[in-house]
Amino acid sequence: MSLINIEEHLPEELAKALANPLFPALDSVLRAGRHIASEDMDNHAYLVEFETALARFYQRYNTELVRAPEGFFYLRPRSTALIGRSVLSELDMLVGKVLCFLYLSPERLAQEGIFSTQELFDELLTLADEKKLMKLVTNRAIGSDLDRGKLYDKVKTSLRRLRRIGMIIPVGDNGKFRVSEATFRFGADVRVGDDAKEAQLRLIRDGEAVVHSQEHAQGSLLDNAEQEEHVGDEA
Repeated sequence: MSLINIEEHLPEELAKALANPLFPALDSVLRAGRHIASEDMDNHAYLVEFETALARFYQRYNTELVRAPEGFFYLRPRSTALIGRSVLSELDMLVGKVLCFLYLSPERLAQEGIFSTQELFDELLTLADEKKLMKLVTNRAIGSDLDRGKLYDKVKTSLRRLRRIGMIIPVGDNGKFRVSEATFRFGADVRVGDDAKEAQLRLIRDGEAVVHSQEHAQGSLLDNAEQEEHVGDEA
């Protein structure tokens, strides 16, 4: 269908948005749960330009196009949505919270924003309750070195899932990455308050895996997170 024919049936701005060559691929990844942050310059600029028109478009699917306070975009399906919702495990969500903590940390600037999987794992062991972490692997509070190895492998799997939804940006082929501003999806609990970094640290240490706010619980990540006792806030 040509742009002229589209405009006969759709508002002009929405017709322009749908005719844009960026739309098909971007629509696909948004539906898959990806978050679009400012690092993804072309797609982010497109969403900023057509935010109002696209928000109305996705409403037809009972889904909300959300622009977070930090500026990144994601889709938030409602319970009656015609778009599926992504499912993350409790460990995925906890790793997301630690990534958010790293984003807020002074080390991010000192290291030019680049972290390794090992650094993330060490931070996770430092910040979280190790007994709870071991239970995610062995159902026991105390684990062996072998169990720690299994936990490390699970953390790598979590990072791969979080990369697919736009939480980290790979740097080279050595397992290093930059933390995206989209990790604030896991830190919605600490957007208010005097010290966001300290509040995020408390959430990690206390093992507050599920967001209790009804507003956040409607997020697509959290809808599924709630079903599986997830940690964190959208995809």
